[in-house]
Amino acid sequence: MTHTHECHPKIAARLKRANGHLAKVIAMIEQEKPCLDIAQQLQAVESAVTNAKRALIHDHIDHCLVPGNDYEGGQEMLADLKSISRYL
Repeated sequence: MTHTHECHPKIAARLKRANGHLAKVIAMIEQEKPCLDIAQQLQAVESAVTNAKRALIHDHIDHCLVPGNDYEGGQEMLADLKSISRYL
């Protein structure tokens, strides 16, 4: 199933920011920065990834799980919803 997702560029931007935070965390570890500071930055990375994942899943539910969108019936749509909900 291939669809155009308007939110994907925004999600990619979020993940690029998270990647930048992660690179900073790695540098902080290599520079032996205080653990509290490292943990705080790791929390920022985790939050950014979680928020990106949530946005992706919500977009999928809003735009892909609609009747007539490559689904034969409600059971297939329900199975798709159950499959993606594992990642919430």
